[in-house]
Amino acid sequence: MALSEKESYSFAIGLLARREHSARELMIKLDNRGVDREVATRVITQLRAERLQSDERFTEAYLRQRSGKGYGPLRIRMELRERGIDDDLISAQFRRAEEVGELEWFNLASEVYRKKYGDHPVDGVKERAKRLRFMQHRGFDHEQVAAVLADNRY
Repeated sequence: MALSEKESYSFAIGLLARREHSARELMIKLDNRGVDREVATRVITQLRAERLQSDERFTEAYLRQRSGKGYGPLRIRMELRERGIDDDLISAQFRRAEEVGELEWFNLASEVYRKKYGDHPVDGVKERAKRLRFMQHRGFDHEQVAAVLADNRY
């Protein structure tokens, strides 16, 4: 049995009480609960009007959380796009975080590298390639990875 609009609203409030969600994430979760698309759209519109759901807040929190776990800008951008955040909002949040000094990608890349590899020198081409792939998988761009590897040649 599908949830009523009131039950759907309560369900969405419960999700938002635990953490920020993008509008797309809420739509998917409501859809998984069998909520009609029109009802889900009305619920999300109401939540936005009441300022209980905000893609801006979600993007800001997601950016802070994922960078705090050592993920780079490329991966975070991709993950935000998957969650329905448009490129303009992503770029605006990245600029804001960088301007206020919350994010310094080269420093973060260096921290992630040191946490993973410590002061162990790169031992050969295979090891260098392995480290490069790790950093790329974490979402750091070529320039950031190259700078970290250059700093850690020993």
